Amino acid sequence: MENSVMVVGIDDSSESFYALEWTLDRFFVPYQSKPPFKLIVLHAKPSPPSVMGLAGPGGIDVLPYVDSDLKRIALRVVEKAKELCAAKSVTEFEVEAVEGDPRNVLCEAVDKLHASILVVGSHGYGAIKRAVLGSVSDYCAHHAHCTVMIVKKPKTKH
Repeated sequence: MENSVMVVGIDDSSESFYALEWTLDRFFVPYQSKPPFKLIVLHAKPSPPSVMGLAGPGGIDVLPYVDSDLKRIALRVVEKAKELCAAKSVTEFEVEAVEGDPRNVLCEAVDKLHASILVVGSHGYGAIKRAVLGSVSDYCAHHAHCTVMIVKKPKTKH
């Protein structure tokens, strides 16, 4: 029987890498020879216009710089995900970077890949910041056609 698919959504935050590491430790490391899921790590790369929003006059001039910056971040995120998997001796996985709003990218990937589980990290935003930014994990919990696991990074004690 073909393995079920698990999608882990990542961005360049410590919370999303914590979620990936948490997932690897619980679902992949203990089952080195035969993990219960096929792992797809997905980075949603925002499009330059969405990041710039309403940049005003002259905004079009900085578009190429914003784009190359986003590409650099996406490369770094993908590399870090690969390194994390390698460090845990997890060899069977795919890492993809897809341009678009993370909410849509993750929900569409779940449908396309027939994923059983979607894992996302929680940024732990307060109510106001979440209302303004819109929570990706909230959105996915309500719209993804699979089980959604939201991994919260423990608060560090000072």
